[in-house]
Amino acid sequence: MTIKNLPTTFAELKLVDPIKLALTEAGYTNPTPIQAQAIPPLLEGLDLLGCAQTGTGKTAAFALPILHRLVQSNKKALPRHTRVLVLAPTRELAIQVHESFLTYGKNLKLKFAVVYGGVGQTPQVKALSSGVDVLVATPGRLMDLIEQGFIKLSGLEVFVLDEADRMLDMGFIHDIKKVLKLLPPKRHNLFFSATMPVEIERLANSILVNPVKVEVTPVSSTAEKISQSVMYVDRENKRALLKHILDNQNLTRVIVFSRTKHGANKIVEYLGKGGIISEAIHGNKSQSARQKALENFRSGKIRVLIATDIAARGIDIDDISHVINYDLPNVSEDYVHRIGRTARAGAKGEAISFCDSEEKVFLKDIEKLIGKTIPLIEDQPFHSQVVVESRLLSKGKAKTLIDGRNNRPNNPHRRRPQNNRKKN
Repeated sequence: MTIKNLPTTFAELKLVDPIKLALTEAGYTNPTPIQAQAIPPLLEGLDLLGCAQTGTGKTAAFALPILHRLVQSNKKALPRHTRVLVLAPTRELAIQVHESFLTYGKNLKLKFAVVYGGVGQTPQVKALSSGVDVLVATPGRLMDLIEQGFIKLSGLEVFVLDEADRMLDMGFIHDIKKVLKLLPPKRHNLFFSATMPVEIERLANSILVNPVKVEVTPVSSTAEKISQSVMYVDRENKRALLKHILDNQNLTRVIVFSRTKHGANKIVEYLGKGGIISEAIHGNKSQSARQKALENFRSGKIRVLIATDIAARGIDIDDISHVINYDLPNVSEDYVHRIGRTARAGAKGEAISFCDSEEKVFLKDIEKLIGKTIPLIEDQPFHSQVVVESRLLSKGKAKTLIDGRNNRPNNPHRRRPQNNRKKN
């Protein structure tokens, strides 16, 4: 399928009004290339093969037409069933996708849930008990819940496999194949992968039926006028390091990126106790609260804004002197988008990133994407030798790194043995 006239605004897309309203409230005006190419055929119910990474706007590319379909069909999920399943490789991505659905579907009477490992399953089981419209899940926890009878896939209408190549790299391909055997044969399929190795191509061919193919080149460069640096810091010292940096009044207008909404609120609370007034914008904030925070930031009433990635999408403010990545993004392209908030309109800017022991893999991926090593700042009071050692290990320059009670940081992205269940 070839779309002759790609939509240039969301208003041109045939989405129901409540979705368009949510997009307007979130500051979305123009679709990204993958959204413009993918949404029209998805609205027609065609299967889709998307070659794209997170950071290109692919979550909205599949979430918006899925929400439109759910509203139009006017069905209800049966208890312990879901109408839509989105499989994601990591808990961080699963949470982000879930938050996106909450944002885009805020004006719809639909139920959303997210399940992932590493936390107790009781709240997740409770959320699934009466049935949900959209379930975002990581493979290991999903299989656990299926085997325990807490979720059934027999009534599934839409299946989305996100970041398939990362699934393969992390050893989840066998769980995915188990899930596929439980899906009804008649369903709408969406398949996304940044790369297409042979095994991923075979998997796509086994899932998709006459798919539309959409390919988007990801952002891979950063503005030349942005001065970038990284600081190694233990997670428990991040807030203290942030306050230490913000005590410098030369940081005149700063956006601090937090991975989660709860984390953003905690940062605001901590800084406030230290005499630094800031405000947070994220998906749990009302539109009026977001707009007030942005106006206070734009006018200079506050010089620090704490934001999550999804809430920061609509920020377009000049003279932002610094971007601070309190949490490194787990998707490299998000780093490029974040630091691009500074050095706008010909101005210079600075981007400072905090990196704890569990985030070193994210830093490595970011440096690979931008094609250079980000300079390390050691002259700061919370410099972490643990992160230094773990970085040396990842480069093959150290043979041992103490584990467990000896303070080894756990690497959640370490490849697990194929014969063990993945608790992701």
